[in-house]
Amino acid sequence: MGKMKGAEILIECLKKEGVKHIFGYPGGVILDIFDLLY
Repeated sequence: MGKMKGAEILIECLKKEGVKHIFGYPGGVILDIFDLLY
């Protein structure tokens, strides 16, 4: 596996911790995270 983006690392950590819900404002830098969620 190659290098992971920060958004990918964050999502993996949230999954491992069992997080079911997250809240945020769409737009800007967070778009990469929303792309990985859906």
